[in-house]
Amino acid sequence: MKIGKHEVGNNLKPYVIAEIGVNHGGSMELAKRLIEEAKEGGAHAAKFQSYKAELIASRKSPAYWDTSKEPTTSQFELFKKYDQFGSEDYLELARHCEKVGIDFLSTPFDLGAVEFLAPLMPVFKIASADITNVPLMRAVAATGKPVILSTGAATMPEVEFAVEQLRGHGADEIALLHCVLNYPTPVDHAQLGMIPVLSRVFPQCLIGYSDHVVPDRTISSLEAALMLGACILEKHFTHDKSLPGNDHYHAMDKDDLARFMEKVEAYRLLVGVAGKDLSHEAAARLHARRSLVASRRIARGEAFSAENLIAKRPGHGISPIHWDDIIGRRAACDVEEDDLLRWADIEG
Repeated sequence: MKIGKHEVGNNLKPYVIAEIGVNHGGSMELAKRLIEEAKEGGAHAAKFQSYKAELIASRKSPAYWDTSKEPTTSQFELFKKYDQFGSEDYLELARHCEKVGIDFLSTPFDLGAVEFLAPLMPVFKIASADITNVPLMRAVAATGKPVILSTGAATMPEVEFAVEQLRGHGADEIALLHCVLNYPTPVDHAQLGMIPVLSRVFPQCLIGYSDHVVPDRTISSLEAALMLGACILEKHFTHDKSLPGNDHYHAMDKDDLARFMEKVEAYRLLVGVAGKDLSHEAAARLHARRSLVASRRIARGEAFSAENLIAKRPGHGISPIHWDDIIGRRAACDVEEDDLLRWADIEG
């Protein structure tokens, strides 16, 4: 999958999305600052959320998050706090991303958002909660752009249904993100073992991870996801993790992100490429491997046997891999004790 200038599909070079969401609180100045900090931290994309409260939730929709962290008890009320940006604002943010050198993304939560976001983004992201939203998925697929779909709170049949909907309506490239819709997600609920499961069940899709675990120093949840094969990594992003409410309390900041990206590079160097370059081990192959050596003096015409040959270092002579080819053949000349056997020492 190509997202902007990035070839995505290698977990050792993951595509990292800083999920700003609505952590800007409706401030364009702060939104632009968060874009800049996401770039400084090493993210490939800065992602927002495009919604209007009236189109996403009824006024009686209950909270499903930790209300000790975010005290708002109605989804409608929470969304209403942060739905201040319109299409022109997202255009301004997209232009700022281009200026900064980072991909602009925003998750659409209604059909109008799909329409005005389509020209601004290299890929669409669909939230977990919309994995059963047929009209939205079909509208996104119809744009022909690659699609990243989060799978939080979804069963495998629901994921399969969503993939079929997207493919059937124009989406040729699809990535699935393992996700758990707990805000925050306890470490023992992260279930990162689903990453290889999704990879096996949906081999035609790229697999990634959208994280809601409270970050430690190097964001271990993302590190583990990387090692399990996730090639797209998404995590909420803030300028101040101590801020109350919404998505600050389980987000990473630019310093967390920078430390994680350093670990990504370290893991990339450690894991390397598929296959093995033996040039780095040439000395060991030559000197630490073994050769066939006379364990005592062998007279010309004498048969080579387990009694007069031994395998010893270095590997400068005949390798003991040829043991069965040599046992029983005769010496073409005298071979002194502890001499490495040469092919010229063997008759015929």
